[in-house]
Amino acid sequence: MKKCLLFTLAFLLSNAAFSQTSGDYNYSIAVRGYSLIQMPKILNQKNEEKFTEAVFKGGMLKINDNQISYRLSGNYLKKEVRLVNNCLNCEEANGKLTDYSFKIGFEKNINFSVVQPYFGFDMGYRYNKFVGTLRAKSPMAAVLGPDGAEASKSGFTMAPVLGMKVNPIPQVTLFMESNLEFFYSYERQETVGPDQARTFKKFNKWEFLLNPVSVGLQVNLASNR
Repeated sequence: MKKCLLFTLAFLLSNAAFSQTSGDYNYSIAVRGYSLIQMPKILNQKNEEKFTEAVFKGGMLKINDNQISYRLSGNYLKKEVRLVNNCLNCEEANGKLTDYSFKIGFEKNINFSVVQPYFGFDMGYRYNKFVGTLRAKSPMAAVLGPDGAEASKSGFTMAPVLGMKVNPIPQVTLFMESNLEFFYSYERQETVGPDQARTFKKFNKWEFLLNPVSVGLQVNLASNR
């Protein structure tokens, strides 16, 4: 009798868990409510200014196929920034930062339960640009005024993803994920002094950016059951 009851309970629980998965729906639309991300370095920025908070700055479209979802994602951030260069004169930069990316990839659920760990991989294009002023902390710089500064990076990005989803109801999924992003970019740096003298630098470089957490909401559409 006990074995029969245990079997029945296990069957009901597994059936309920199976019914609450995004894999039962053809499409999903997701929005990132909060993200803590590491931005590409601006100019010769110090390492202390490491993470940036972003609220409702990204979204995803997913095509679901059982335990695998193919994802198209985009992120956009524009904000005022203030930073200090890691240099002899400790220059201070003030201006506007624009950052956006477009990625394609996949994610694979590890199980069909209400709580679903998953892993994935994204790759695509990223663009990052700073426009502002650069001022050295010296009496001479205070007299002459700041330099105009512009720095941009554009290139290929890829990121392995680890995450977890919770399905309170079949149509809605809460998710939390993190990734380590590999960003290979072509960088341009240009400064214009008060006397209109220009300096220009260009580089190709790799950056490794840790994005510890991204939390969001996913709505599942078009049931296939």
